Amino acid sequence: MTESAPYPTHLQLFLGMQQVALSSFGGGLSAWSERIVVEDRQWMNKEEFITGLTVARLFPGPNQINMAVYIGSRFHGLSGAVAALLGILLLPFSVLMVLGLSYYYLHETLAVDRVLAGVITASAGMALSMGFKIAGVYTRDPVAMLLAGGSFIAMSVFHVRLIPLVLVAAPLAMAWYWPRGEQQR
Repeated sequence: MTESAPYPTHLQLFLGMQQVALSSFGGGLSAWSERIVVEDRQWMNKEEFITGLTVARLFPGPNQINMAVYIGSRFHGLSGAVAALLGILLLPFSVLMVLGLSYYYLHETLAVDRVLAGVITASAGMALSMGFKIAGVYTRDPVAMLLAGGSFIAMSVFHVRLIPLVLVAAPLAMAWYWPRGEQQR
């Protein structure tokens, strides 16, 4: 956490995660999460956020659900994790159910089809935006660039599946970045 921002309360965690979830309908959760948690509320700095996002992506389940649990538990343990989890799930789930019912009855309408095409385009742009934002942290680290580039090539060119790639790349990354006292890489 940054020195200037106080610990968020349970209500602030709930509302912050709710803001993340409601800001990102159609995709881009990581981008909105970074903007709200790091830039707006300053609960974490960029490096802490990327560490949390990496941990969230390693565990099974949706990344941002895992990220909400990580953020909440970082500040208030189990009760903070529950508050953040409810914030990211409760209202968005309810809205999603209403949208699902609406889509069920209106899915053949051309206007609905065009709106969904626009939402898909916007979410692709937000995902790219998040990639470029966090790339700056990694460009100063040649090993991180090598791991990221190798993973990208393995998946996109050689069609290596995610689980075998993680089983190989994760131990390599952990071995390289494991804290070694004064001699940090």
